[in-house]
Amino acid sequence: MAKKTHNKYSADDFGAPSDNTEKKTFYFGSKNFKLMLIGLGMILLGFVLMLGADANTTPDGKFDPNYWNEDIFSFRRIRLAPMLVIAGFVVQVFAILKRNKD
Repeated sequence: MAKKTHNKYSADDFGAPSDNTEKKTFYFGSKNFKLMLIGLGMILLGFVLMLGADANTTPDGKFDPNYWNEDIFSFRRIRLAPMLVIAGFVVQVFAILKRNKD
């Protein structure tokens, strides 16, 4: 009777525990989560900075269709807040793509 040779990739060993099992680790580490929270904070702060009275709200808080509020074109709303939101999204992408060294 012929001796059965054991194939390295045999179906007999399918599902059997192997000697070189790797420790299953989560992809994101603590630095990734910290960066994600920082990015989320930047995005939220950017949206909060965009808030404020709309174009037809008078300084005392009443709606008047004949009043034009120039504050909607302030530096904070037009430049600072959107740049902060974009920077927050960039930080989020970096936090997701950053490789965990642990």
